[in-house]
Amino acid sequence: MAQHIHCSVSNCHYWSQGNVCKASEIIVTSDSKAVDLPDQVDAKMAAQFQETPTGSCMETCCKTFVAKDAPEKSVDGIMKQS
Repeated sequence: MAQHIHCSVSNCHYWSQGNVCKASEIIVTSDSKAVDLPDQVDAKMAAQFQETPTGSCMETCCKTFVAKDAPEKSVDGIMKQS
């Protein structure tokens, strides 16, 4: 059975029809942690992250977002699956 990460952010490089994320991997962290991290810090470094508990989903962030029109789409080391 195929499993997907679903995402409705259609201006993301990894977004695909049906609201499916095509990133090879993602990291979801707290907004407070994500705001302090450069774009290069992403899922490839997940094991180095400290836990980032939040009070609700409103305080979480997909750190893997890359705008579709971004000139450097591989800045985070994540690949788009076909």
